[in-house]
Amino acid sequence: MERPIEIDPAALAVTLFDQGFTCGQAVLAAFAERHGLDRDVALRVACAYGGGIARTGRTCGAVNGALMAIGLVHGRARVEDEAAREKTYALALAFLERFRREHGSDQCRDLLGVDIGTPEGREAAAKEGLFRTRCPVFVRAAARIVSSLS
Repeated sequence: MERPIEIDPAALAVTLFDQGFTCGQAVLAAFAERHGLDRDVALRVACAYGGGIARTGRTCGAVNGALMAIGLVHGRARVEDEAAREKTYALALAFLERFRREHGSDQCRDLLGVDIGTPEGREAAAKEGLFRTRCPVFVRAAARIVSSLS
């Protein structure tokens, strides 16, 4: 019996992002099927997590997707499962620390150097090609860090 090909979540996340999904969608969907979540459901759930949450320039969508992926893998599904909640929080904090250490921030406007929460900022980011050059770096890093924590 052949083993299924194992796809690197970081590479898959970048591929999904390059196809046009938001950064949050790309990161969560990269972990979805291997952890029992239908990919289409993951893509719908994470749809608003792009551009720093619905293009506000706040918390990076790749960071939000990573936090959702951590919850998917380790999160509490029964109210009495305090150990799962604590593990999820610990992993989320470890993720945030590593991402911030590597990139200096977890805020979209800081990571891109423009405030895409404004039309002018979105236009500048598009003109400078930041969505094609910078965002894939954050998507890859978020998925890589989640993989290393899980």
